[in-house]
Amino acid sequence: MTEYVMKLVLERWVGPYVDTSSWEHYDLSCKARDDSEDGVLRDAVTAGARLKAIFKEPTITPTEVQKARLGLKKAWGSPNGAMRRGWNGVTISRDTIHIDGLELGFKRPVLFERHAVGGEYSAGHGTFGPGKVTTTFTPADGSAPVTVVETELKDASNAVVTYHNPYDNVPELGRIFFERCLLHECVPYVVTKKTVFKWQETFWTKMKEVFDAEFKGRFAKAGLLDGTGGELQHLISDAATMQIVKWTDGGFGMAAHNYDGDMLTDEVAQVHKSPGFITSNLVGKAADGSLIKEFEASHGTAADMDEARMRGDETSFNPLGMVEALIGAMQHAAALNPAHEDADKVVTFTNDMRRVMHKLFREGKGTRDLCGPTGLTTEAFIDAAAAELDATYGK
Repeated sequence: MTEYVMKLVLERWVGPYVDTSSWEHYDLSCKARDDSEDGVLRDAVTAGARLKAIFKEPTITPTEVQKARLGLKKAWGSPNGAMRRGWNGVTISRDTIHIDGLELGFKRPVLFERHAVGGEYSAGHGTFGPGKVTTTFTPADGSAPVTVVETELKDASNAVVTYHNPYDNVPELGRIFFERCLLHECVPYVVTKKTVFKWQETFWTKMKEVFDAEFKGRFAKAGLLDGTGGELQHLISDAATMQIVKWTDGGFGMAAHNYDGDMLTDEVAQVHKSPGFITSNLVGKAADGSLIKEFEASHGTAADMDEARMRGDETSFNPLGMVEALIGAMQHAAALNPAHEDADKVVTFTNDMRRVMHKLFREGKGTRDLCGPTGLTTEAFIDAAAAELDATYGK
């Protein structure tokens, strides 16, 4: 469904006003990845590292059931992991989307930084019977190996999992997070479970060091520490889950490890209507220090709705999350190439595209998730926004 809608957006909204002839397209569908032995994903990652401004539609990570149904050679892994590694991922920024005049959940912006690497997502694992597990660290300098832990396994079935968290890029994550909090006037919080998981202390320490040395004065001057005792505050992840539900006025930001960030941003999305009203932006760093940014919606491919469309049923798909992602990618491309003759035009057009969508939602001419039964169908909303853009640009 998302592919169908994005084709309409590009054809009806973007194509008439923006030259997209130099855009590069990569098909990350299960079939294309299977046919190319994942070569298309490798090509996309290489291109993204070169272009540095990427829009990604929702993709499917096939289960064993889907593998059999689609006739795939294997259940290919998530493309997101390859992208995070290939683009030196630092953080996944996820923020609430707001429409003036409509209350979705949080009244003011809520920002989130999710560490883009490490944790359970890169874990090695296996299931074993009784025995002993020894985890050993072998230093790169050739010095003597160190035993991290030895564990006796007594059950007939034991899941053994090993993973690590790389922390060298946490200061960069902190700088991205704190700058964004200042820009949007949000109170920052760092979230860990360091009271139990002692190894998470380093994440908090590195974040606080950056804050105290580079940002504390600016936050104090902005009045964003008035309610936190003048200091950067730490939240235990358990407490963060409760505060997200309570702090519906918004105006706060959280930064967390990879898995905690994944779970907590899902909670933010539910408080703020649905994943369709949350942005998702992977930020990586190129060798020259410039930022690689990949933008996507936080929701999935809407397969059920697409099946209804294929049956000939009416659908009402809200493209807001995907279009916000497209806007982000187009504006980042303009920022990377400010001397390009179309840079200012792209920024103006993308802001107009956002303005038109918001206007239609305020007028009750949006999709049915926000406007109820009288809202527009998928295609009617596309047509309505296209007409507004045509009127804006005198077509």
